[in-house]
Amino acid sequence: MNTIITLFGGLAAVLALYAVGGWIPALPPKLRALLAGLIPLVVYFVLILGRVPGMDVIAMHISVYLAAALVLYAMSEFRRRGTGRMHWAPKLLTGFFIGLVCLNATLLYLSTHGLPDPIGRWWLGKSDGGAVHSGFSGVVSHGQNAAKAVSSELTEMHRESQLGWQVEFSGLQGDSHSRALQIRVRDRTGLPVDGLEAELVLRRPGTATPTSRMDLSAIDAGVYSGLLTLPASGRWLAELQLREGGKVQFHNIQELLAP
Repeated sequence: MNTIITLFGGLAAVLALYAVGGWIPALPPKLRALLAGLIPLVVYFVLILGRVPGMDVIAMHISVYLAAALVLYAMSEFRRRGTGRMHWAPKLLTGFFIGLVCLNATLLYLSTHGLPDPIGRWWLGKSDGGAVHSGFSGVVSHGQNAAKAVSSELTEMHRESQLGWQVEFSGLQGDSHSRALQIRVRDRTGLPVDGLEAELVLRRPGTATPTSRMDLSAIDAGVYSGLLTLPASGRWLAELQLREGGKVQFHNIQELLAP
């Protein structure tokens, strides 16, 4: 689900519901504003059932919806009283709300798409002719156990180097949301490696909770395939995990970009 659509679509719904509520004379202004903020919020909660995008995204929707309803109520009360020039408090509240929406939209865009190319080139410069900015957050998930994860990551890298598997990807990069992925696995002698459990874990950069998981099916000796579908546009991290006997023997993380 596209968060930009739910955020600004819900904001438009708050405005529409508040306007419709004005046609009901018996509806108190406070209840009108409360319903205008809560109804889109309840609909949003229903839409994300089973695929929660993260508490930060949910908190962003709650703040925007309820803040919009509060600003509309304050503006309506000022107009109803007709006391001349608007007091500085409603102006400050309106400015804070507009700034909150702009800030949330900016942070949301950067978290899913990274820095825009022109800004990245101007601010971060280039390295060997290529832009150095990216949404890739590294191979270690951010969190309070990051130090332990670094040690574990180094241990896995050493084990993989000793194992000597040759893993070839095809179909992972592209310009569509659906991509036919194929993985070919050979040992250090070039022979295919059979009997593996291949899984692809998809997540947003900087997040520890996976968005989706996909099992790859064995279609030939040492060849595993599946259809990868990116749920939304922006930057994604695709982590391949190869298990043998229930133990992860190889993993690799690649950055994907969905239009």
